[in-house]
Amino acid sequence: MSDSRRIILDTDTAGDDTQAILLAALSPRIHLESLTVVAGNVAFDDEVANAKHTLGLAGVADEVPVYEGARSPLVKDHETVEHVHGKGGLGGNVFPDPDIPSAEGHAATHIVEAARESPGELSLVCIGPLTNVALACRLEPELNELLDEVWVMGGAVNTIGNDTPSAEYNFWVDPDAAKVVVDELDATLVDWGVCQRQGTLEGPQLEAIGAAAEESRLAKFFISVSERVREFTREKHGVDATTQPDSLTVALFAYRDLVERSTAHYVDVDEREGMTRGHSLVDELSVLDESPTTEVVKEIDEAGFERLFMDTVLHGDPEHSQ
Repeated sequence: MSDSRRIILDTDTAGDDTQAILLAALSPRIHLESLTVVAGNVAFDDEVANAKHTLGLAGVADEVPVYEGARSPLVKDHETVEHVHGKGGLGGNVFPDPDIPSAEGHAATHIVEAARESPGELSLVCIGPLTNVALACRLEPELNELLDEVWVMGGAVNTIGNDTPSAEYNFWVDPDAAKVVVDELDATLVDWGVCQRQGTLEGPQLEAIGAAAEESRLAKFFISVSERVREFTREKHGVDATTQPDSLTVALFAYRDLVERSTAHYVDVDEREGMTRGHSLVDELSVLDESPTTEVVKEIDEAGFERLFMDTVLHGDPEHSQ
């Protein structure tokens, strides 16, 4: 399509990342140029295999290269979260071993080279820790000017985090990288708070996907890869639900009418070790004398996102109902 947006999708591929990849690959609003993989959810090699497997499900494995990036955060150690996503990252049920070579070169180098080749035409959509992006900033100080847009799933805007009381997981994994990105790039932030409030699938939607699993391979895949996270949510919160932060970020990037309210704020990240590691400071009251360079999504069209997500999973077409 003439109005499709060119993106690099940076991912630490576990269950919800796969749904975001499918949405990006199947939407006519997006031209998915490449995937870049970063350390995060599960073992790095599993993330790479999961990314390639998902591109295969979307029928674009031969068209979309996968670049391997940072295998650890910039400075700190981190812990993977198989207890949330299951062994291997795909619910503990799917262990892909795709016979697809990774593209040559480091993910951060690829980001920089692609941005230089097409200044102002390429966007970054980041659904994992921001290590690759921070490295790209160091390689190219003018990266902000070269990119069209940067969208980030991360942070917890004045709300409880999902990894610690202070932090959302992506920012906790590599707070040093997150600090670089919000400082140096004009980003749009889709935080854990809005994802939890308006990006969650519950019983009726999950039942509908389950009912279609025998006929729809994407529905079957979703049920399989989300099995462990549903168990985790039942154990932790007493509800049968899955939050879809990565898919929501891709959807909001591609379908701007889903964003009902967003505001610009100054954002910083606490990179120190300790109980506030990864805390995202968002100056919503403008009490600091700092430029509000980060656009923070506050409210979305929840029904519209749900429809888009369900159309992707059930029909392989995010715009099936339009």
